[in-house]
Amino acid sequence: MFSIIQAAGWPIWPLILCSIVALALIIERFSSLRESRIAPPKLLDEVISVTRSSLPAPDVVNKLAENSLLGRVLATGLRAVIADPRIPEHTLRNTFETAGRAAVHQMERYLNTLGTIAAAAPLLGLLGTVIGMIEIFASQGGATGSNPQQLAHGISVALYNTAFALMIAIPSLMFYRYFRGKVDEYILDLEQAAERMVPHLLRFTVDHR
Repeated sequence: MFSIIQAAGWPIWPLILCSIVALALIIERFSSLRESRIAPPKLLDEVISVTRSSLPAPDVVNKLAENSLLGRVLATGLRAVIADPRIPEHTLRNTFETAGRAAVHQMERYLNTLGTIAAAAPLLGLLGTVIGMIEIFASQGGATGSNPQQLAHGISVALYNTAFALMIAIPSLMFYRYFRGKVDEYILDLEQAAERMVPHLLRFTVDHR
């Protein structure tokens, strides 16, 4: 591996840095975007069942908020109704929307960075290719004729940087698209959960009693 890095020249170092960052982001997003941490399948039904006759105690709401991102959104709506039993429907919906935007922001964290790496890696590879081509042309000049060693090094710089850039860009783009699709699915789940919770919570407000 070290011999490959030497043959590729200094342009490969930014690509190595990109590969390390991309791998770290992919592992982190795999961990953070698990279903159990975002939107457990039965959580909404359990919350509706527990709150069918009365609103829960504050410690129960706090545990719900710590359960997952969906739990945090649902807990925000519960706290709003507990704090203001006269809360109107539009205010309750705005509360859910605000909590949902915060949840979406957390789910999308680092995705732009991963997408940037996927877009920038081929350009860094192109930079390495250009530098390698410069060395190839330089090896053909001079009064002594061509320099085989410099020619070979220029070819190595061009090819290794191009190949390594594609090895970084393709997986990064694939995982970026995959995580973006997961986030879109979770956003839909959060929106549907909020739509079910609003009429359920309005039963506990003064105007609907």
